[in-house]
Amino acid sequence: MKKILVTGAAGFIGSNVSKKLAEKNLVIGIDNFNDYNDINLKKNRLLGIDSENFIFYESDITNKEDLNRLFLVYKPDIVINLAAVAGVRNSIINPDTYIDFNINGFYNILEACKNHNIDHLIFASSSSVYGNSKDVPFKEDSNTDFPVSLYASTKKCNEILAYSYSKMYNMNITGLRFFTVYGPAGRPDMAYFKFTNKLVNNENIDIYNNGDLRRDFTYIDDIVEGITRVVENEPKDNYNIYNIGKGEPVILMDFVNILVQELINNNLLSKDFDINSKINYRSMQNGDVYETFCDTSKFQKDFNYTPKISLKIGLNNFARWYKEYYKK
Repeated sequence: MKKILVTGAAGFIGSNVSKKLAEKNLVIGIDNFNDYNDINLKKNRLLGIDSENFIFYESDITNKEDLNRLFLVYKPDIVINLAAVAGVRNSIINPDTYIDFNINGFYNILEACKNHNIDHLIFASSSSVYGNSKDVPFKEDSNTDFPVSLYASTKKCNEILAYSYSKMYNMNITGLRFFTVYGPAGRPDMAYFKFTNKLVNNENIDIYNNGDLRRDFTYIDDIVEGITRVVENEPKDNYNIYNIGKGEPVILMDFVNILVQELINNNLLSKDFDINSKINYRSMQNGDVYETFCDTSKFQKDFNYTPKISLKIGLNNFARWYKEYYKK
């Protein structure tokens, strides 16, 4: 049985990954329960990890002493770093927090992995590192030198630091560039979640760039399966970087229409609901990118997997969860 340390274990991706990996491994999860997103939702996610193979500690990757103590006690074989402050727009408002957690915290992870001879470090990067590149679909060797938000810059910095550590200290490190992850119990700051909150409360939603945006939505189960395959396979090289995404960019208004239909199907909106009367069209926001579009061929080649869940199925699953969680 492998021992796996998962940071950000109460987060959207972290809780789902912990639950899956605890089926066959000892998982040590840590999270600091910061209040950027709903703390009660984070605690509820942890309640869903019903396994004697899961141990949770309230801790923080910026606390080097705590982190070192956990490494000393549990001696993890693999570390999955999912702890970060997420969100493009919030990084403009709270830059200090992003530098502290996403860069200094990640440095602490790298140091702990180096000092304790971890077999494999897997860390979350982001599609945001591609910036406003017109070279689509995005490939792992595409230019990522022009991030357009502080959040994207911190993720790019993570990749650079990880590459340096892998070469200097012969560490096995894999970075995963996630593409717009969504699903049940997801992040409340994400568009689909915010749209749902507003629409079910009969409020208007803001649509940016007049709806002319494209996103590569990736369902949470596909992300978890991808991470699981990285855990279960030996790294190809000391340093690897992969895209994990559906590979199918969706026009924002098409996405909104599918979401509305699934909210109607789950009786969260009336059958005659008119979405057009609930939209405020806005200009492009600072830090936003026009399109994310993932080339999945490298991950498919190395791990024999490509995300499969359609947007319709994924949003229906989200709507069913939302109804059960908030509308009991």
